[in-house]
Amino acid sequence: MSTLALQQSPGSPSGAGAYLTQMLAVAAAEAVKLRNDPVELVSRSVQPILWLVLFGQVMAHVRGLATGGSYIDFLAPGILAQSVLFVAIFYGLSAIWERDLGVLHRYMVSPAPRSALVIGKALASSIRGICQSIVIYLCAALLGVRLSLQPAHMLGVLMLIVLASALFSTFSLIIACIVKTLERFMGVGQFLTMPIFFASNAIYPLAMMPAWLKAISRANPLSYEVDGLRSLMLAGGQSQFGLGVDYSVLLAIIAALVVAATRMYPRLTQ
Repeated sequence: MSTLALQQSPGSPSGAGAYLTQMLAVAAAEAVKLRNDPVELVSRSVQPILWLVLFGQVMAHVRGLATGGSYIDFLAPGILAQSVLFVAIFYGLSAIWERDLGVLHRYMVSPAPRSALVIGKALASSIRGICQSIVIYLCAALLGVRLSLQPAHMLGVLMLIVLASALFSTFSLIIACIVKTLERFMGVGQFLTMPIFFASNAIYPLAMMPAWLKAISRANPLSYEVDGLRSLMLAGGQSQFGLGVDYSVLLAIIAALVVAATRMYPRLTQ
């Protein structure tokens, strides 16, 4: 679906219907790109599989890791969250490419509200996150992870993936609006990714962290995604913060980021 889908014809829906159509048009364009380049999905699946198969198997023999059960079970939700983060945090690259190709200028002259474009981009990122989750679920099942396959739990996992993808891709879009070049964006993206990942509860429990790192982890949105995933993805999983807190924190941060990105998005063309 091209940017022409964002143009309103005389018979087009108005109000909320038009807003939804414009959001989905942006997300559908991403689905088309992904369908035309499935190799990217395969290449992006290698890293999380290596984390589970190599890192997970080695660290499972470290006695000091008191996770309250199998370390592979503990690690799998963290690696799913990591995979979503790594895909979404570099999503701003596509906005810079679209500007260089002239696509972004077409978005800017369309009648679509800027917030619809931003949310559409966030939904588009979640498509990749969902594809990654399928690969990680299959790998985790082969490794004997005690997965919960209850429909309600899987729906909850899906919602967390969508929320986390939206959060980090919108954050990535804000970075792209600030740095505006591919080279600077790659440097900033690589600088941010590892601290966000390691300053979370993805690969070790909060109880093991020193007080200063524990405080940072509690302010890190990735920790709330991981906490929710551990509760829903694993059979008998429990949430340390509470599922309501996990979803509320992610939604609150997304709302703030969407407002900021909506204001900054037009600057990318300048």
